[in-house]
Amino acid sequence: MVDWCVQEFKKNNRGVTVKDNARALRRLRTSCERAKRTLSTTTQANIEIDALVEGIDFNMVITRAKFESLCDAEFKRTIAPLDQVLRDAKMSKDQIHEALGQVGQ
Repeated sequence: MVDWCVQEFKKNNRGVTVKDNARALRRLRTSCERAKRTLSTTTQANIEIDALVEGIDFNMVITRAKFESLCDAEFKRTIAPLDQVLRDAKMSKDQIHEALGQVGQ
């Protein structure tokens, strides 16, 4: 999500980049983390940072669908290792809720 925001900022601000500014990137990461948490319970989140770089404000609305599409490659990359873990544990996907319930016992 941070990379997407960096690209959007650059595109919307005539090539001004965030990548060379460590403080701006840190602020952007923090705001993106907040937005990710918000998206777990709502369908959209606002990312608003005053004077992100060179006095330019950053305001963006991201939807849960957009976030999921940004993360799609990462999600797909985890499927094969998770399937292998299930095979090694001799468990089916349906048994996962049961296994998580037993962790705290």
